[in-house]
Amino acid sequence: MAYNSFISIILTHFLLLVTKTLAGKVPAIIVFGDSSVDSGNNNQISTVLKSNFEPYGRDFYDKKPTGRFCNGRIPPDYISEALGLRPFVPAYLDPAFSISDFAEGVCFASAGTGYDNATSDVLDVIPLWKEVEYYKEYQKKLKTYAGKKKATYIIKESLYLISIGTNDFLENYYSMQSQRSSQYTEDQFQDFLLRLAQNFVHQIYRMGARKISLTGVPPMGCLPLERATNYVGGNGDGCNEKYNNVAKHFNVMLSGLVERLNEELPGIRVVFADAYNLLLQMITKPSSYGFEVSSVACCGTGLFEMGFLCDKLSPLTCTDANKFVFWDAFHVTDKTNHIISDFLMEHVLVQFL
Repeated sequence: MAYNSFISIILTHFLLLVTKTLAGKVPAIIVFGDSSVDSGNNNQISTVLKSNFEPYGRDFYDKKPTGRFCNGRIPPDYISEALGLRPFVPAYLDPAFSISDFAEGVCFASAGTGYDNATSDVLDVIPLWKEVEYYKEYQKKLKTYAGKKKATYIIKESLYLISIGTNDFLENYYSMQSQRSSQYTEDQFQDFLLRLAQNFVHQIYRMGARKISLTGVPPMGCLPLERATNYVGGNGDGCNEKYNNVAKHFNVMLSGLVERLNEELPGIRVVFADAYNLLLQMITKPSSYGFEVSSVACCGTGLFEMGFLCDKLSPLTCTDANKFVFWDAFHVTDKTNHIISDFLMEHVLVQFL
């Protein structure tokens, strides 16, 4: 017993030391993107795309819906915790938080947005350029709060998580009212998005960002909503293979962009956070990851419900979201986010430790 207690004490001290060390290397998490990483900014704007109501957040702290499109936490939350920081990243527009909170992590992301400004116009959400404007404002507040020297350190050493792009295809290019599809071929549109991605990274680099994780797009043809509406082009299990192939191609382009950015910009470290294959494996072989259902989502029928359609009064919503890969028709569950975050920490973000 004494020996086991001794080992337990040693391990506890070791974990505390590791946590302090990690927190010292990455002082904060700074997030840009869409609903995959939005922790509640859309709560504060006039848009129909919100999730600050039940059953969203039912597995979050205090069972509180926060505006995260999930039953619990999203990747920035888990990554922040893994780096020895707070176990969640607050939304910049959330009035419950202030610059003292944001000094350790802040999220500028907005559900429904994209690289293309036309994407954010679809549901009247925050465009990427406005996220950058909020970041500029944040920098000024940070310098006032922490002092110029400390603020400069935080800005330079923070880990920047960028997760965006899916809406550019599904809510913009492939939508029935899209103008982009008449302006660009699929390849041309991807080139257009790549230029926007490059310009964005250059922009935040000029503002001080040096440690950047650029996330690829998921197998978007296998999202429950796309499976439910896919009548042609399926691969037998309902996935839209055309969309998946576009996602894979765009990810290859993003990976090439990351290589070029590392060569072009002195002092920068950009990594490509690609969880495409991992999520596809969870969808095609759910039992291997402890899931039971991957073709439909937990909320409602699991086919089309998202946002306000994901209603707490629906008798069809599942009782245990841990059995499902997807929470709503467009977003994954807390458990899926945890698995993806652990994978990225181990295989990609370890470069920043």
